[in-house]
Amino acid sequence: MSSSPLSSAEAARAAVAARLRDLMKDAGLTGQELAARCGWHKSKSSRIARGRTSPTDADIRAWCTACDAEEHIADLIAASRTAESMYVEWRQIHRTGIRHVHEQTIPLYQRTRHFRVYASNVVPGMLQTPEYATGLLRRITTFQGTPDDVSDAVRARMDRSRVVRHGDHRFALLLEEAVLHYRVSDDAAMAGQLRYLLAVMGRPNVSLGVIPFGARRTVWPLEAFYAFDDTRVAVETLTAEINVTAPGEVRTYLKAFAELSRLAVRGQEARSRIGEAMDTLG
Repeated sequence: MSSSPLSSAEAARAAVAARLRDLMKDAGLTGQELAARCGWHKSKSSRIARGRTSPTDADIRAWCTACDAEEHIADLIAASRTAESMYVEWRQIHRTGIRHVHEQTIPLYQRTRHFRVYASNVVPGMLQTPEYATGLLRRITTFQGTPDDVSDAVRARMDRSRVVRHGDHRFALLLEEAVLHYRVSDDAAMAGQLRYLLAVMGRPNVSLGVIPFGARRTVWPLEAFYAFDDTRVAVETLTAEINVTAPGEVRTYLKAFAELSRLAVRGQEARSRIGEAMDTLG
């Protein structure tokens, strides 16, 4: 199995640091001399060279200029931005609220033709009702301590979810059965959400599978992930979103999705399990 997306993100950052170290060595400079040329404290160049501090675009420009290697600026900035986008903490993504994240990803959703989604914790965003989304985003905002723009964020999430009903998009979604029972909203919102799942299952572009509690596992429960066509996978952890674009890692996630898909029940059996979850609500 390939390395984890987190380790790949760390490796990408380390690769940028290594290239900067090589430029410094090629220029015959010490870290202290480079820092002096850039007007930095001497520890800054050491932190960047060791990969302990991610360089900004301005840092890379200053570093390359100090090494008389301006021709490397564009490539290194691109590599650094790619590395930083692979692992982004939620507190950074949500620092001004949640709404803008949904708005920024609308183009990605619109151009994706085949969505493959595995959910082990909550109903996937594109299938959420406004009431369920409100309860969930309210809890996320409170837990993260980020600005409260829940009402606007829910509207933005609903706008992004139009791809389920409009356009040429196909959705293959797998839910662990526990997702049907996790009460992230009040009982009324949960009931409405489960009813919506029953309704959306009837759409010709939606395949919804439920992985039963008692399924004999060939793949262990994983953190939720969203595959956009065959080119990108977004993995959601407690602290960060990890964006996977390396072809080998994308293939590993698609392989896991195929294995998980074999565990799922669909059609009437899936409907029955959703109905059983509804029966547990007060």
